[in-house]
This record gives sequence, C-alpha cells and structure tokens, in this order.
Amino acid sequence: MNEHVKEPKRKKKIQINILIRMVLSLIIATAINDFCILLFLKILKWNVLRDIFPYFLTPLFFIIFILTFFMLTRRIVKDLVHLEHGLQKISEGDLNYRVDVNRKDELGRVAHNINLMAQRLQHQIEKERELENSKMEMITGISHDLRTPLTSIIGYIELLRTSSFQDQDEYTRFVQNTYNKAVHLKKLLDDLFEYTRLTSTEPRLDLKPIDVLQLLDQLLFEFEPIAQENEITIVKENGSSPAITLIDSEKIARAIDNLLMNALKYSEKPGTVRVMMKSDHRHIIIEIENKGTPLTEEQEHKLFERFYKVDHSRSSEGIQSGAGLGLSIARNIVELHGGTLTLQHSNRLFTFHLRLPLRDNTDE
Repeated sequence: MNEHVKEPKRKKKIQINILIRMVLSLIIATAINDFCILLFLKILKWNVLRDIFPYFLTPLFFIIFILTFFMLTRRIVKDLVHLEHGLQKISEGDLNYRVDVNRKDELGRVAHNINLMAQRLQHQIEKERELENSKMEMITGISHDLRTPLTSIIGYIELLRTSSFQDQDEYTRFVQNTYNKAVHLKKLLDDLFEYTRLTSTEPRLDLKPIDVLQLLDQLLFEFEPIAQENEITIVKENGSSPAITLIDSEKIARAIDNLLMNALKYSEKPGTVRVMMKSDHRHIIIEIENKGTPLTEEQEHKLFERFYKVDHSRSSEGIQSGAGLGLSIARNIVELHGGTLTLQHSNRLFTFHLRLPLRDNTDE
C-alpha cells in the first residue's frame, strides 16, 4: 500500500520536552519529600527514629524523582519503542508498514524519514521488478520475431543444399525467398539495435540546421514506388515554404519512415495516405493520415509500446511484419528532439501528429 508520507508541520526540540519533564519531576519530588518530612515530624515521637529518619530523606527523594520522571516520559519511551518496532518490521522486508508516530519534534521527523525511506525503497523495488519483467518480455519478443525468418532461411537453404527443386525457376524463387527473409531479419536486428541505442544509453543527437520540408519530400519520393506496388496513393500537402530547424536528420528520417511504413501496412487496399506539413513560429507539424480497420481503446493505448503488434489480419499481406518497435522508436526519436508524437483515431481514420520545435543555432 503506497501512501503519501506527511511531514510534520511544526518543529519542536525533544531536548526541551525532556528538560520540562525533568524540572516537573524535580518539583514534584521536592514537594512530596517536604510533605513527608512534615508528616513524619508530627507522627514520630521517638528520638531514635528522629535520628534515623534524615538518612532516608535522600533515597526517598531520588526514588520519587525517578518514578515521576518515568511517568512523565513514558510517551517518549513508548514512541521510541514504536520506532524500533517499525524499523524491525521494515528490515524484515515489510515495506508496506508505516510508523505511526504523531509527534512534531525530532522523533516525529525520524518517523517521517523512516516512512519516506520505506516508500522510496518500495517504489525502487517495484521499478526494478517492472524493469526485470520488461527485459523478459524483450527477450521473449526478440526470440519470437527472429526465429520465424531464421527458420525460413534455414528451410530454404536446406532445400537448395539437397537440390530439392524441380527447375531453374523454382531454384530462383527459393534464392529470392531466402534473400527476402535475410533482408527481413536484418531489418528486425536494425530496429532492435536502434531501440536499445535510444533507450539503454544517453543518445547523442547530431543537430544541424535542416530544411524539414526538403527532407520530407525526399522521403516521399523514395516511398512512392513502394506505395504504388501496394496500391496506395500518396497525397502531399506540404506547401513550398522552407521549414529549417535543428534536428538530427538521420534519426528524424528514421522516425518519418517508420510512420510511413506503418501507414502502408495498415491502410485499406487500394487506399490513400495523406501527408501534410505545416509550421508556425514555434513548431513544425507533420501529419500522416490513412484509413484502416478500427482499433479498440486498449489497442490504441498500447500502440506505442515496444514489441506491440496489432492483429496480423490488419496488416498488408505483401509486407512482412516487423518486431513491433517502429512506432516506439519513432516516438523516442521525436521526444529526444523535444517534440511529441500522438495518434488521433476516429471513424477508421488514423492521423499521426509529429510535432517538432522550431530552433536555430542559438537554441542549441
């Protein structure tokens, strides 16, 4: 149970509390001692007892003082025992335990710090567990995605090795399929390498003034033949005004390419992918829009998670599926540049909004 740890508002000194109780104990012990002296002086009539009685006065005073001091400080002692019990529970691994010491002095602040320490340890352990689960999911995802093309490559190579083909055309088809699977495998490894580089270490951006409009036009020019092969029409609404800002052109090109390939995979066939770019005095905005099969709310929320892939029935049959890292890589790259990447999904229409800040050399 994670609860917010409240810090004591006012600060008091425990030394003052102890000093006050000591003075009260001294006053009470003196008063009782004086009362006992007066009482015994009236009661005792034998001179022998009168001579012995003064020897009992000092021990009596100390006994009364100690008993009174213990009574007045029993709450402080009780809170100390409660702190010791709390530390024992936390040290045994019960990080849900919270020390309930309602004081405004040093003991209260010690209790607050103990609770804060337990809460932070709990959050750290939960974070480490999530990281461990994430690593296991990554290993599972990598194993699954790499095994499929690798198994196909081994199968085709085995057919070629044993000359299990009927004619030259079948031989050529086997070789071409082997090559396609190898290229697919390389693409998966490239995605994995790029993702780990972006998330595992502190990535360095090679920021240079780049005309984003020119970069986008070049990417669309290279993308159009692939789109035509898959019965996709590219509609450009980019304008003609240059949009120069500081970016790492290689990484931004990778992010835009991932978005275009995602639109190509999940667009209706035949269909249209609309690409629009606009800018104001603060941002450059690129929108990539396509129509496709609607997503559930859960699918939409998980779309940018690593290794997440929607149902394969939505994807293009002519394009091999990736490792589910494309959108995650794209978002990481955009966020490294101080921008955002979001999805707007309504009535089978998918629109990715890529927003980059406009910066010049003085902002670097």
